[in-house]
Amino acid sequence: MKPMTRILTLTLALAATAGSLALASAAPAPAREQKVVLTVTKKGFEPAAVRVFADRPVRLVVTRKAEGTCATEIVLKDYGIQRPLPLGKTVEVRFTPKKAGTIRYACAMDMIAGKIVVQ
Repeated sequence: MKPMTRILTLTLALAATAGSLALASAAPAPAREQKVVLTVTKKGFEPAAVRVFADRPVRLVVTRKAEGTCATEIVLKDYGIQRPLPLGKTVEVRFTPKKAGTIRYACAMDMIAGKIVVQ
């Protein structure tokens, strides 16, 4: 084999190997968590409507600050989530919305509610 041909062959082999390594290490980055802070006041859940993106984990951070309210729990029926909201304690609820639309959350009596708009 001529020296020029040998150099060209080695160069092509190295380029092919480098390309394969780059593709193998290009794993998709994990979706960044979306933090949503909710407060339960005498007015209800505040804010009453929030926006998030589909296919990205959501972390609801809920604190009940009102004593005289029926919102002593948060319920997301679509996700089978029901969590108590002790007065003055922060509660975290995690889920991942899979499609665009509206997710309703409410108190256990379904009287005080809010919505998560998924884009």
